Amino acid sequence: MSLLFRDYAGTPKAFDEVVGAEGVRVAYGSVLRQLAKLDAEEVRARAEYLKSTYLDQGVTFDIGGEERPFPLDIVPRVVLADEWDEVEVGVTQRVRALEAFLADVYGEGRAFRDGVIPRRVVVTSPHYHRAMAGVQPANGVRCHVAGVDLVRDEVGRFRVLEDNVRVPSGVSYVMTNRRAMFSALPEVTSRHRIRPVEGYPLQLLSALRAAAPSGVQDPTVVVLTPGVYNSAYFEHALLARMMGVELVEGRDLVCHNGRASVRTTQGLRPVHVIYRRVDDEFIDPAQFRADSMLGCAGLITAVRAGNVTIANAIGNGVADDKLVYTYIPDLIRYYLAEEPTLASVDTWRLEDPVHREEVLDRLGELVLKPVDGSGGKGIVIGPKATAKQLDQLRTRILRDPRGWIAQPVVQLSTVPTMIDGTMAPRHVDLRPFAVNSGDGVYVLPGGLTRVALPEGELIVNSSQGGGSKDTWVLSRDGVRGKRRRRRVRDSVASVPMGELGEERLAQQQAQQQQQQVVPSC
Repeated sequence: MSLLFRDYAGTPKAFDEVVGAEGVRVAYGSVLRQLAKLDAEEVRARAEYLKSTYLDQGVTFDIGGEERPFPLDIVPRVVLADEWDEVEVGVTQRVRALEAFLADVYGEGRAFRDGVIPRRVVVTSPHYHRAMAGVQPANGVRCHVAGVDLVRDEVGRFRVLEDNVRVPSGVSYVMTNRRAMFSALPEVTSRHRIRPVEGYPLQLLSALRAAAPSGVQDPTVVVLTPGVYNSAYFEHALLARMMGVELVEGRDLVCHNGRASVRTTQGLRPVHVIYRRVDDEFIDPAQFRADSMLGCAGLITAVRAGNVTIANAIGNGVADDKLVYTYIPDLIRYYLAEEPTLASVDTWRLEDPVHREEVLDRLGELVLKPVDGSGGKGIVIGPKATAKQLDQLRTRILRDPRGWIAQPVVQLSTVPTMIDGTMAPRHVDLRPFAVNSGDGVYVLPGGLTRVALPEGELIVNSSQGGGSKDTWVLSRDGVRGKRRRRRVRDSVASVPMGELGEERLAQQQAQQQQQQVVPSC
């Protein structure tokens, strides 16, 4: 393993999660020591095993109409228990605030009256649907599943990059990644106390059943998929199978007299909860796109009648709007009377003339995002854009300033990733998944780590060719065996990192000596 890591160095200006000025970080000491027991060729062979396993099992993602195995890297991403505690608290807080906001948007509108967020910001969002005004969910939950995208900035702090409470995807890869890593690296996984992820389907099913209309004792739950040609069909099928519920398409559903049913070989069967993986605009051709073949006419009528629950709720996309994102810290303070646990990334609102003028002067330095974009589509990274692209962007912003936000270029943290048989730093983000049952919010320990595979690339989305890593959240006693935990802290130098690691260790020792001589302020 020392050969693989011999020349490894982080990316300038980015926080490397494995190696710092002190050498190997505590979270990775034991992991790298266990990997060091395998020679470089063995690690490469097991990395190839992961690729072939995913292709054989159909763990794929559609990119440009081509089914490809979803790349899983051999080096896991490790998060310490204390770090995860902060993430868990912050994600839970975020979900609670978004729930309160959506209830207010489609209800009283108190935040508008009190000047927390302008009404026009919400009603001009392409994902705001008046058809859902006044609808009260059975148990008060609209965000049954949330995916909150996090990044670590240049100093290693977790920050919220965006919220996903429409149809967040990717959790199936969290579970399949874990099984694959346990199969590929049993010597390493067996030496660590990693918090499990296998309980997610049960948590989801429990939350969906709790969302059933009032008076339904034994609800029928189904997963609604656009079909086999959808890029995330693998996930839809996996979740339906693991929850033990039917996977249906729009043509399998029938709505009549304000009630929804599913066709079966025994006839029509009432449906009470639909976990939909279809976008709002396609779910009910009687309310939205009349040409949609993916949904079922009459579903919105059944929802308004209180006879069926759609999870996540229709209209949630207004909370995903990237302009609304800029108001979330204020909304947390307003609804929860708390300070945000997780900071947001600094953002310019281009509908504000002052912000717009500044951003137009700095287009080549910033990241520009369409407010309704997803999957990394439409993003323009100023430092990498051509003069022609920036001119075109300027025109689009002036034509529709409400449709854009700007952010500084955040140097996402890096983790060693196997590229062409060697280890190289690649940028990553993290999508923790939260399930809201109405009685509490469950945050899946770990979530999906997405990795940008091209060198220097900052867009990690799977639809843009990104890969993934298994995310290990270690328990308090994260390493198995007597005295193991102490040795991880005290034996940084025992991890074979080559000359680079030795140099950094020497720097750390020099810094410690200097700190002992110079009194603190």
